[in-house]
Amino acid sequence: MPARTGQTGDLFRATAARDLSLVPLAERMRPRTVDEIVGQPHILGPNSLLREAIETDQVPSLIFWGPPGTGKTTLARVIAAATQAELVALSAVDSGIRDIREAVTQAERRLAEHRQRTLLFIDEIHRFNKAQQDALLPHVERGTVTLIGATTENPSFEVISALLSRCRVFALRPLEEADLKLLLERALADKERGLKGAFVARPEFLDHVAQHSSGDARRALSALEIAAARARAERRDVLETRDAEEALQQKTLLYDKSGDAHYDTISAFIKSLRGSDPDAAAYYLVRMLEAGEEPRFLLRRMVIFAAEDIGNADPRALGVAVDALRAFELVGLPEGVLPMTQAAVFLATCPKSNSTLTTYSSARKAVLEHGPLPVPLKLRNAPTPLMKAMGYSGGYRYPHNFSGNYVAEQYLPDALRGERFYEPSGNGEEAEIRDRVARWRLEVEERRRAEEADDAAVSAAARKIDE
Repeated sequence: MPARTGQTGDLFRATAARDLSLVPLAERMRPRTVDEIVGQPHILGPNSLLREAIETDQVPSLIFWGPPGTGKTTLARVIAAATQAELVALSAVDSGIRDIREAVTQAERRLAEHRQRTLLFIDEIHRFNKAQQDALLPHVERGTVTLIGATTENPSFEVISALLSRCRVFALRPLEEADLKLLLERALADKERGLKGAFVARPEFLDHVAQHSSGDARRALSALEIAAARARAERRDVLETRDAEEALQQKTLLYDKSGDAHYDTISAFIKSLRGSDPDAAAYYLVRMLEAGEEPRFLLRRMVIFAAEDIGNADPRALGVAVDALRAFELVGLPEGVLPMTQAAVFLATCPKSNSTLTTYSSARKAVLEHGPLPVPLKLRNAPTPLMKAMGYSGGYRYPHNFSGNYVAEQYLPDALRGERFYEPSGNGEEAEIRDRVARWRLEVEERRRAEEADDAAVSAAARKIDE
């Protein structure tokens, strides 16, 4: 049977009628309005599409996609409370086509008799098979129900395309530590639904819970509730780090994200990657993650490392690092640590080369020393007859017209002729690159000498004529 709200559409009246002491803190503190929702500014900020849809009671069918505890169910409830629609809730875990049909029948009756729309909320919609999702399609298409689906899985893969095309997808992000601290402080102080100011939480307690809740509001509030119960049993009113550790079953690691431990550990991680030690790299990576380090910070460092310390010795490295960042954004925590670990081990085991860094440094030095040197005429763009008459693009030889798609040519400005910025290492794929570049440079040098010999011969002939 579908779970329904009352005819008023108020989801919170039922909770208010119960003994709140029997309701979990995370449920009691569930936001009731859009303004009470913490986090998700990218979809709920001022003038955002979703916020305006809620405020104008013009909510389309939606899919909320995000990790646990980010507010998917809360948003559905807030929408129901803020609009004139009736909310009917199903869980895909224990519902089937029969439940869908019953919900649709109720929605048709409600629309005909009361001119009231129905929001059909389906939690974990990714668990519905194709037939169950197909059963929703005509009713969503006709507007009999406004679907709100919640999923922790990528809807592109888990929701059939016909249904997905009729819904707006909003990706919810893990809550930031500051958001979680705000929720904890709100729960501590709330006189009606929270802990009524009975406890004081030390900053270290709040830090620990926020850092180890994986962006999950439900987990953070549950930890607070457990810690408060523990303190109450011991007749204490101050919540300390040990309470957070006990509640989350996770010890505090010595790691201050703005102090020496932060810089020492990230330094050890990068040096382990550079030193080709996958074991040490994995150790320091996990150590930082367990201490609450921001995963995206570590992923960005791996992207930089791939270009700076591996480069063309294994050109795949940069792609692996970027893919790890994308994968983390796709799945979030906790599973997102796996592509991070895969990338770290791969980077550590790649052949190394810092030629990308030295190339940039050398080229930058030349630019700063010489300024904007004139581009050789043959390399300039010549979009007009005047520019062509001035010699722009004249004498340019198109490499693809030559054997091997290469022709010996000078591309640097004359003042930098013969300069070498890129010096490939002999490691990995750069060994082959080194040989290829050396061969090309030799051909350019031979061409330069031939041109100089030709110029000298022409000059000598001219002098003889003058004599």
